[in-house]
Amino acid sequence: MKRATVTPARELDISYRFGFDAAHHFAGMPRGHRYRNVHGHSFGVEITVRGAQHAPHGFVADFSAIEAACKLLRNKLDHTLLNGIPGLENPSLENLCVWIWDKLKRKFPGLVRVTVRRDSLGQACTYEGAH
Repeated sequence: MKRATVTPARELDISYRFGFDAAHHFAGMPRGHRYRNVHGHSFGVEITVRGAQHAPHGFVADFSAIEAACKLLRNKLDHTLLNGIPGLENPSLENLCVWIWDKLKRKFPGLVRVTVRRDSLGQACTYEGAH
C-alpha cells in the first residue's frame, strides 16, 4: 500500500515598499549641530511578512491588505513634521522602524522586518522585532 506524502508548508517572505517625504529635528543635539535644525528627507520603507502559503490562492498575506495598512501610515507620515506625531518625538531611523513595526504587527502577525531608508544619504535601519 502506498503512503500519501504530505508536502511540507512552504515559508516564504513577501515584501512591500512605500515612500514618504517628511521633516524632523533633534532638539537634544548640541547647539550648532546641523541635526538640531529642522530638515527634511525622502524616506523609503520596506516591510516583510513571512508565512506559509494559504489555500486556495497560495498567498502568504493579501497584498491589498498590506497596501491599505501602509497607505494609512504613509498618509500619517507624508509631508509632516515627524516630531509632532505621538511616539515619534525623537524621529530617528531607529525609532521610525520601531514605530512602523508597532503599527503593523497586530495586523500582520507574520511581520518579520521593517527597513527605513534615506537613499540619498546611503543610510538605512532594519528592525526585526524583539527576540
